[in-house]
Amino acid sequence: MSALRLGPRSIAALVLVSLIGIGAFCWPLFADAGSAVTSHAGDAPWLFAALLPLLVAVVVATIADSGMDAKAVAMLGVLAAVGAALRPLGAGTAGLEPMFFLMVLSGRVLGPGFGFVLGAVTMFASALLTGGVGPWMPFQMLAMGWFTMGAGLLPGRRTLRGRAELVMLSAYGFAAAFAYGTIMNLQGWVLLQGLSSGISFQPGAPLHENLVRFLAYVTATSLGWDLGRAVLTVVLTLTVGGTLLRALRRATRRANFEAQVTFEGPEGAPASEAPHRT
Repeated sequence: MSALRLGPRSIAALVLVSLIGIGAFCWPLFADAGSAVTSHAGDAPWLFAALLPLLVAVVVATIADSGMDAKAVAMLGVLAAVGAALRPLGAGTAGLEPMFFLMVLSGRVLGPGFGFVLGAVTMFASALLTGGVGPWMPFQMLAMGWFTMGAGLLPGRRTLRGRAELVMLSAYGFAAAFAYGTIMNLQGWVLLQGLSSGISFQPGAPLHENLVRFLAYVTATSLGWDLGRAVLTVVLTLTVGGTLLRALRRATRRANFEAQVTFEGPEGAPASEAPHRT
């Protein structure tokens, strides 16, 4: 079976939420030094308030474009709950976070639209579960949404299966684990503004100078943590990924992710117009 297709409404909703997310992450790099607000401490509540209706819009657009039913939405909730439960098992231990491998496989099966929503909702649920609610939460939701959406955009939905598919998903998970960490570092790094350290964010400094500081900050603080996340994602994908992919694909077939079946009457008329037998 194939993942949920992207229709025009789904694409528009994903582009809109992604543009807002990119702006939310990057605006401090372009803020003037004299600006009253040059960090994410004050904008996080506004971003979260904007993110929730946008997630609903992505879900509605995906439903409208794919023609699926409420069982698919229920499956989304179940996967988000499982992902949220997995996160505390490794968080805080050298970056070993098993939820990332589940997001890769789920995004592959659900497609980019539902993948984005799954990643964001999973991160929100895990924050409530672990008490990790803070100004970083909406940024984590966006970053995980992009992480899961990327898996849904990988090629070979209909044709690639078996070991080759797992290798592709492992490679994506490895690279995307570093990308997730780097994106989240951009959110946390701007809070270090004004420090004497050569790697801290300097409001109003030229963009290229701040980018050099940012690369130094990432190298010094998070590469080891991101490596643990990436390696665990690869190991879990290659060892149990095949079994989980088959289970997810069976579940999505039952949840009506594919096109609806239309039965025809004896004269080729739709079943609703065919004679009813009692």
